[in-house]
Amino acid sequence: MSSRSLGLALFLIASLALAAGPRATQKRLSGRVQVDEQIESLLRGGSVANVVSRLRYIGERDYAAESLTQLLRKVLEDRPRRNIVATLAGLEVRSAEPVLVRLAQDEDSTVRMYAAQGLGRLQSRNVLVLVPLLEDKSLGVRKEAAKALGASRNPSMSKLLLEAAKNEAEVDVRAEMLIGAGRAGDVKQAPSLKAYLNSDSESTRFAAAKGLCLMGSDDGFTFANKLLGAQDKYVRRQGLELYEGVPAKKATPALTPLLNDADRSLAAGAARLLYQGGDKKMLDWLVLASYQAKGDEKLAYEKELETLQLADDQRKGILRKAGMVK
Repeated sequence: MSSRSLGLALFLIASLALAAGPRATQKRLSGRVQVDEQIESLLRGGSVANVVSRLRYIGERDYAAESLTQLLRKVLEDRPRRNIVATLAGLEVRSAEPVLVRLAQDEDSTVRMYAAQGLGRLQSRNVLVLVPLLEDKSLGVRKEAAKALGASRNPSMSKLLLEAAKNEAEVDVRAEMLIGAGRAGDVKQAPSLKAYLNSDSESTRFAAAKGLCLMGSDDGFTFANKLLGAQDKYVRRQGLELYEGVPAKKATPALTPLLNDADRSLAAGAARLLYQGGDKKMLDWLVLASYQAKGDEKLAYEKELETLQLADDQRKGILRKAGMVK
């Protein structure tokens, strides 16, 4: 059955369910019809980013992953096949992990890259399929493999990534290897990572500092705090970026004072990082600050809230709790 025919069939089933079925069933059937519509749009050349965003919003991600996996068995052309894998990787659904593991060994380097990206988003522990990709001929594959190995949080990957970084000629790829080494979390590798703080390459120094911060190393925080103390606002924002992914307990001493900073973009960014690091009250802080702000200041808060993909009902609940709305 073609995807168009399947979509029509589900639409008819959903129409019947609207008249007779439970509300939960109606919602699921309606969602699956929408999933099929999005997949058809993808096959017609629609934007991968837009399709992924819509599929995540619809919520039937396991069904979407199953449908995309079935399509992979039928589609042979490079471009639509790559788009299907990119969409599958963007869903961040655990049921797709075995397929992504297989695709990480595909003969198409773009497919391998998207598969590694998807495994990284899932924080997959399937490191054995990712390790060989650090020597892949494609720099995009090597880069995504480094990210994925760091995201696995497997401490044994820290040393391996640092060894790979020694032989990596591409600066951007080497940077991801250093950051991944820090994220993997083997603190015994901190001295090796610290050595890169003396590199002639600014991006390499920055990556090493970020890796050290992710490890919880004082050397990384010292580097970051020096940037936060600069006069130039862009340098200060670089310092803030080094706290991305750092637990709130570690980040609080440096980031809490920034909540009162005159640069409201810096303040809003600090609040988001603290929230993502585990300080849940920072979400309320961002919502209330945005509600009370105007102009460019409001845009600064909304940018961070958009990153968090805050639902409207959640925002209203926070404002209602604070007595701002009824």
